[in-house]
Amino acid sequence: MKKNTTLFFFLFIVVVTLTSFSSPSYRMARLKYGGGGDWYSSRTALSNLISFCNEEINTNFYPEEVIVETGSSEIFNYPYVFATGHGNIIFSDDEAANLRTYLTSGGFLHICDNYGMNNYIRLAMKKVFPDLDFVELPFNHPIFQKPFSFSAGLPKIHEHDAKRPQAFGIIYKGKLVCFYDYESDLGNGWEDLGTYPSDTKETHDKALKMGANIINYILTN
Repeated sequence: MKKNTTLFFFLFIVVVTLTSFSSPSYRMARLKYGGGGDWYSSRTALSNLISFCNEEINTNFYPEEVIVETGSSEIFNYPYVFATGHGNIIFSDDEAANLRTYLTSGGFLHICDNYGMNNYIRLAMKKVFPDLDFVELPFNHPIFQKPFSFSAGLPKIHEHDAKRPQAFGIIYKGKLVCFYDYESDLGNGWEDLGTYPSDTKETHDKALKMGANIINYILTN
């Protein structure tokens, strides 16, 4: 109960300070998980997303990301947690319980399949929410509407297996608590322009705009 109260209070402060202060007041976090997957990939992704959001949608995130472990009580300090990688991801029972409490108390998890993560993350999240499944989000979902319009839903950023990009979500009591981008790879799109020779500025900007939509959704819902 103490964790719940702390998180609700923190998220209230986030909304208030969004328009009240110009100095940084909250942070984006990267999830450090077990299982051997490269949780640290897309190294410049969050710093670029932070910069874009602060400049384009008037957020006030600290410029550096924070690394948080799945089972840590520190996770309750962050309104947005980003998880990415290419391989295995495992949550212990305690970690799964902690993550569930975080998400059902107002927190938000964004999972980005950097490639090869899909089967593992679905098993891991089933441990967090045994009674819930990922559902594909429709193109008219609010997360695709503002501040930037994506009429066709999740944009395609990187090619993996010639599949269409899909946005999945876990919805708890009518609220989207987890967003999963599959066959899109937003995180790679956020990285420094030039990291991937095939990327264009248009693709880079498109990825950042979709990221800004996710952040806007979290802070306004």
